[in-house]
Amino acid sequence: MKRKDLEFKMKLGICNETFKEENKFWPLRKVMEYISRVGYQAIEIAPFTLAPSVEDISPAKREEIRLLSRDYGLEVIGLHWLLASPPGLSITSLDKRVRSRTAFYLRSLIDFCSDIGGKILVFGSPKQRSIERNSSYEETRKRAREVFMSSLDKAEERGVIICLEPLARRETDFINTAEQAVSLIKEINHPSFKLHIDVKAMSDEERPIPEIIKKNKEYLFHFHANDANGLGPGFGETDFEPIIKALKEIEYSGFISVEVFDTSPGQKRIAEESLAYLKKFLQKERTCREGKY
Repeated sequence: MKRKDLEFKMKLGICNETFKEENKFWPLRKVMEYISRVGYQAIEIAPFTLAPSVEDISPAKREEIRLLSRDYGLEVIGLHWLLASPPGLSITSLDKRVRSRTAFYLRSLIDFCSDIGGKILVFGSPKQRSIERNSSYEETRKRAREVFMSSLDKAEERGVIICLEPLARRETDFINTAEQAVSLIKEINHPSFKLHIDVKAMSDEERPIPEIIKKNKEYLFHFHANDANGLGPGFGETDFEPIIKALKEIEYSGFISVEVFDTSPGQKRIAEESLAYLKKFLQKERTCREGKY
């Protein structure tokens, strides 16, 4: 396959929790209708926007979500903000009962993701992976490893990939760099356990973002686009031209999903301008390859 063909396979998605008014999230039908109309190809879903627990979402509702995405011509990327709800979950808790419940819920998320047509679980959840008092990094890593390993065969069975997300030091004290994430991914060595990276989080590392992308290309499976300031791509000082170029150089063919943390400019403005900004670099690269300038 030619690289030009691969770059067309990079698809642009957006996270559904972007769309919220008066402390209420838009219904998925409204989100899907809007994002498909403006030009997105995929949707990524935060489960807590639908129900306190995915265990409360009926088979009929799951089928409805799957069919809605089909009707609007969208792919369901999968899920993120996995453990924001229900309360009391942690992959690193000293309490084995908490870890067991968390592992069980992770398997429930795998089933829900697959049922609605998704393929990716982005494991960020900063508050549910902290290093507990009087516990070392290595002890914490061991507990997290056990939780992930208890779920990965289920993920493989359902065709789902769990993608570990390194997060900034201000958000969590466990797994802050792509290098740390890849170390655990290599140790577990399971085909359903891969790397997810996020531009805002990578901005906390001391290396250039394109370098991080290139160094970890073997493990990269999913990508979040946002600015270091928490707004959408193009709403701050983060330059996406070298970032998109790096993704193309490694022949990344997955999703680029817009995830924002500050929607103060307005949800629709963020969605539409982020999309236009990312497309600009994709189209620029394509035009250059076709010799149009």
